[in-house]
Amino acid sequence: MLHYKIFTLNPVEENCYILWDDVSMEGAIIDCGAWNEVECKRISDFITAEGINLKYSWQTHMHFDHCIGLGFIKNTYGITPMCHALDIPVYKNAPEMVKRWFRMDISDSMVDVEPAISENSVLSLGNIGIQVLHTPGHTQGGVCYYIPEARVVFTGDTLFCGSIGRTDLPGGNFEQEIMSIKNKLLTLPEDTKVLPGHGSESSIHQEMLYNAYF
Repeated sequence: MLHYKIFTLNPVEENCYILWDDVSMEGAIIDCGAWNEVECKRISDFITAEGINLKYSWQTHMHFDHCIGLGFIKNTYGITPMCHALDIPVYKNAPEMVKRWFRMDISDSMVDVEPAISENSVLSLGNIGIQVLHTPGHTQGGVCYYIPEARVVFTGDTLFCGSIGRTDLPGGNFEQEIMSIKNKLLTLPEDTKVLPGHGSESSIHQEMLYNAYF
C-alpha cells in the first residue's frame, strides 16, 4: 500500500511529498524545497523514524521553490534528482531567481540532475507503479505523477485546488497549460485525489465542478 507525507516548506509554502510502499519500504521524495537546516532535519528525521529506504528524488518541475533542497537530498542520501529534460534551463536559472527575489546565493547548493523523466518513464516503488504525465504550461518540462492503485496524482504547479499554476514566468504558456490539464488530468477517474505543489488537496471531481478555469 502507498503512504505519503506532506511537508510545507520555504517562504513560498511549497508542498514537498515523501511517498513509500509499506511492503518494500522503498520511498521517493517529490519536489524537495527544503530551505534551511531545520527543514532538512524535519525530512531526514521523518525518513529515519519511518524506516523508509529513500531511493528516488523526482521533480514535477524545476522552479527554485521546488528544487532548492536537492543538494541536501544528494549529499545525504546519494540520490541524483530526476526531472524532465525541458526543465534543465529552468533549474540553471534558479540561483538568479533566488538572488533577485530573496537576495540569497544558492549557487553552492546546485547539484547535477538527471533529465530522465518523460511521458514514457517507467517508475515504481516496490510493486506500485507510477505513471508520468507530461503537462507543459507552467513550465515546458512540467510533469505530474499518477498512481492508479492509490487513486492519487501529484500535480506540482500544474493544477491547484480551485486554480492553476501561473504562466507568466519564462517558459510558461497559458493555452498549453489548459490543454495539458484537460487532456491529461481531467480525464483521470473523478475520485482521484489531487495533491498539488501549493495549497490544499482536492480531487478531479471537485476541480471539474468548481475550478473557474474549466
